[in-house]
Amino acid sequence: MKKTTKPATAKGCAKKKTTNTEKKATPAATKKTATKVAPKAAATKKAPAKKATAAKKSAKKVTRIVANVDVGWGNMLYIRGEGAGLSWEQGVPMLCENGTEWHWTAETDAEPISFKFLVNDEIWAAGENVTINAGDVHISTPTF
Repeated sequence: MKKTTKPATAKGCAKKKTTNTEKKATPAATKKTATKVAPKAAATKKAPAKKATAAKKSAKKVTRIVANVDVGWGNMLYIRGEGAGLSWEQGVPMLCENGTEWHWTAETDAEPISFKFLVNDEIWAAGENVTINAGDVHISTPTF
C-alpha cells in the first residue's frame, strides 16, 4: 500500500491557492513594489548619520597608568583617586604584568585624573598626588 503525504501547514493557516494572474508579474505591479521600497531605503540612509553624530559626542579617551615597583611576593598594588571611576575611600587593584610592572587602564571623558598608589590598599606611596589628563599615559616608579 502506497502512502501519500501532504505538505505540513501551520494550524489555523489556510493554504492559499494561486491563480494564473498572480503568477505573472505585470509592469504595473513591479512599479508599485519599487515605489514602496524606495522610501524604506531613504529612511535607512538617515539612521547611520545620527549614530555618527552621537558617537562623536560620547568619544572616550583611553588613560593608562603604569607603576614600575616591586611590592614583594604576595602583595598587590592598588590605585586610589578621583576621576575615571576612582575613589579616595577604596582602592582598585592594578594588574601585574611581570612582577614589577603594574597597569591600570580606563576609558574616560575629558576630565583630569588625580591618583596615588598603595601597597595592599593600606600603605600610601610617598610624595604628592599625581594629576594627569584623560587620554594620557603616566609611567612612574613610586616609593613607599
